[in-house]
This record gives sequence, structure tokens and C-alpha cells, in this order.
Amino acid sequence: MSKTVTIAKLPLKPGVRDDFVKAFNTMFNTVNNEDGTLIYALHLDDSNPDLAWVYELYADEAALVAHGTSEGMKAGMAAFGPFLAEGVELIRATPVSAKGFDV
Repeated sequence: MSKTVTIAKLPLKPGVRDDFVKAFNTMFNTVNNEDGTLIYALHLDDSNPDLAWVYELYADEAALVAHGTSEGMKAGMAAFGPFLAEGVELIRATPVSAKGFDV
């Protein structure tokens, strides 16, 4: 089975960036215990203070589904969801070549 990627574009409500990061960091307690979650990285956009990105690499589709339906994900959304603005986008991709991990 091939690995799968999700890139999440997370627009933030104005002025909540620091509070969002603090709330989002609760997700790492969840993903650190998910065997199939290989990379889970939060990024802050350099040109827009009200935009964050999450890069997620999963061992396979089943690992992505397990993450998305986990109790930790539900708790995480409850913690950081209130800081999100409209326009969240989830981009799905399949890696074909990479430095740092086998595809």
C-alpha cells in the first residue's frame, strides 16, 4: 500500500494565531501515539499571520482514517476549532519521491 498525504490549509480568525498554536499543540499528544501517522507538522504562513498549514504523512489510507476518526482528533477539533475561520481546505496527495522517507 502506498503512503498518503494530507495538506490542510487552515485560515484563522484575525488575531488568534498564538492561541490557535497553543490549542493545536494538544494534537501532538494524539499523533505521537498513532503508529500510522508518520509526519504531522504544523506550519505558520510567513506572509499571512491568519493562516496555518498542516502537513500530514500516513503509512496508508487506513492510518489516515484511524487518525481522522480518533477520539484525540475530536478533542483536538474541540480545542482548536473555535480559532478557525471559514475556508478550511484539505488537499490529498500521494507521494512519489521524497527525501527523508521512503515512498
